[in-house]
Amino acid sequence: MAESFPFDLVSPERQLLSEAATAVVVPGTEGYFTVMAGHAPFMTTVKPGVVQATLANGREERIFVLGGFADVSPAGFTLLAEHATPVSDMNAADLDARIRDAEEDVKDSETPERKAKAERDLAALKEARSALAG
Repeated sequence: MAESFPFDLVSPERQLLSEAATAVVVPGTEGYFTVMAGHAPFMTTVKPGVVQATLANGREERIFVLGGFADVSPAGFTLLAEHATPVSDMNAADLDARIRDAEEDVKDSETPERKAKAERDLAALKEARSALAG
């Protein structure tokens, strides 16, 4: 049996997970990475994507995050997400409507700054939608 470590996934809205995990796959800004027991300490940023946690009890959890920070230390792994939603709670029809609205926001942007923000929001929504399909 794989060795476990404490894993906490927290968003401003709530704590989504606080359990022992054997592996956690995270969408880092430099690419996906996996944390396992005994991982070297480090801190990095997280991009929008799906965090896949294998818990010590064998259960798999998939949670969509909209960015944040990951902190791996000898005490465990803490992921502070800007926003997080269990993939099982996501609604495809709602996401499709939000994607259409975001596409309109990109077209209607009047400044380069607003357009860049609208494009980031659209990319995050598309990433969430692809998380439902995967």
